[in-house]
Amino acid sequence: MADPFDVIEVGARDRRRPIGLLLVLVLLGVSVVGLVLSRREESPAATADRPIGPIRSLTRVGSGHNLLHPQPVVKGDVARIEVVFPHGVRATVRYPAELGLERLGLRPFRGLWVDGLFRQLTAPYNGELEITKGGEPIRSFADNVTLWPRQAGSGSYGQVLLFAFGPWRMALYDRPPGLDFAQRVAVADGLRGQVTDDGHLVLSGAGRVRLAEPGDVEEGDPVGPQLWFGGGSTDMVALIPSPGCEKPRGLPRAIRGRGRPVQDVCRDGMRVVAMGDEAFIGKALDGIRISVK
Repeated sequence: MADPFDVIEVGARDRRRPIGLLLVLVLLGVSVVGLVLSRREESPAATADRPIGPIRSLTRVGSGHNLLHPQPVVKGDVARIEVVFPHGVRATVRYPAELGLERLGLRPFRGLWVDGLFRQLTAPYNGELEITKGGEPIRSFADNVTLWPRQAGSGSYGQVLLFAFGPWRMALYDRPPGLDFAQRVAVADGLRGQVTDDGHLVLSGAGRVRLAEPGDVEEGDPVGPQLWFGGGSTDMVALIPSPGCEKPRGLPRAIRGRGRPVQDVCRDGMRVVAMGDEAFIGKALDGIRISVK
C-alpha cells in the first residue's frame, strides 16, 4: 500500500490542478474587490474617530509657543490689558495700540535659590519642544518635573529641569556648580505653580527653595518676578517690578545678550525694558504705563 504522505502527482498530469488553481484565483479576486469597495464606501463619519497623521512613538513632542495673549481693550490709539506677575500681583498695562503687546504674547520669569545656589526659571519661547527636541527625558522627579540633557549651544549651562504647570512649561537651566541629586529633588518638591482663571502663572516656593522678590539682584541682574513680551527674533518688552529702580541697575542678561539695541526707563517702581529697532523702543518707553492693583 502506498504511503499516505507520498507525493503521488509527480511526473503525471492531474486534471484537478487547473480547476483548483482557478478556484484560488477567483477567491483572491473576490477578496480584493471587496476590500476596494469597502474603502470606497466608508463614509467620513466612519473615520471621524480615527487618528489622522503618524502615530506618536514613545518620544515626547511638545506644543508651540509658551505664550499668553491677553485680550486687549482698545480705545482710540491706546490699548489696555490686565496682567498678573509671577508673584501674584495684578496690574493694568496701558500702551500705544500699534505696539501690539498682546500679539507678541507674554511669559513669566523669576529667579530662585536652592540651598543658596541661584538659578533662573524661564518660560521657553518655543514651549516644551525647545527643551525636549522630541526626545526622552533622563529621569522624572515628579509627575510634572523631568530632567533633560544639556542644550546645544547653551555655553556653561548644564542639564535642564522642565516643570509643567497646566499649559505652562518652565525651564530651570543648571550651571556650575551643578545641583546635586538631593537639591534637584528639593526644587522639584518645593517649586509650586498655580494658573489663574485668566491664564497667568503664579509661582511660590517651599522647603529649601526661595523665590526672588521684586528688587532682588544676582550678579548685577534683576532676578525678581518679571513679565516678558515677545522673544525669539521679534521685538521684546520686559516689565520688572523694581522698588527704588531710579538707581542704576543692570539690564536682564537674557535680553541684553541678544545683540539688539536695548533701553529702559523707570516709573513709580516699575521698570520697562524694550529691545528692537529705534522706533519700537521709543514708542514702548514713552507710551507704556503700569498701574499695580
